[in-house]
Amino acid sequence: MKLLLASNSPRRKELLSQLGYEFDIVKIDVDESYPSDLQPNQIAEYVSNKKAKAFNVDADEILLTSDTIVALDQKILLKPTDETEAFEMLKILSGQKHQVYTAFTIKTKNSEISKTSRTDVEFGEMSDNEINFYIQNYKPFDKAGSYGIQEWLGMAKIKNISGSFYAVMGFPVDLVYEELKKINCFPSNF
Repeated sequence: MKLLLASNSPRRKELLSQLGYEFDIVKIDVDESYPSDLQPNQIAEYVSNKKAKAFNVDADEILLTSDTIVALDQKILLKPTDETEAFEMLKILSGQKHQVYTAFTIKTKNSEISKTSRTDVEFGEMSDNEINFYIQNYKPFDKAGSYGIQEWLGMAKIKNISGSFYAVMGFPVDLVYEELKKINCFPSNF
C-alpha cells in the first residue's frame, strides 16, 4: 500500500518520516471553514475529514490528512495573517492555559477513520519584548495559535503540558501509528 500525506506542514512530514514511514506528499486544496455551531474539540476533525473527502484514493493507497486548532476559553486561534494578529494571539495566551486539538483522518478505498487528540498547554507570562522577539525571529505565520512548541517560545515559556507534545507540533504520532497498524500499514523495513 502506498501512503499519501496530504499536508504542507514541514513538521508533519518530519514526524511521519521519524516514525519510519515512506510516503508521497499530495496537495488538497479545500476551504477550511467550518460550521459556527461546532465546539472547539470538533473543528480540527471536521476540517481533516473535509480534506479527506476531497481526495479520491485508489485501491492501493492510504490517505492521511490532519488539522490543528488552538482554543482559549472557546475562542479559536487559527494561523495568524500578519504580525499584528500573531502578537494579539500570543498576548492573550500569555499566562493562560489553552487547548490544542489535532485531528487526523486515515482514508482507504473501503474505510475512513478520524481521531482527535487534546493537549492542555499552559504558558508563563510573556512580555511584549519576548512576544516581538519570537515573532521576528521565528515567523509563526503557518502555525495555529501563532507558536510552535518545538521553537524558542515553547522552550522558554511553556510551564506545563498535559497530553501529547507531538500533537501540539501538529501530529499525534502515537495515535496515527496505532491506526495505521490496524490496517497493516507499517514503517519501512518493519
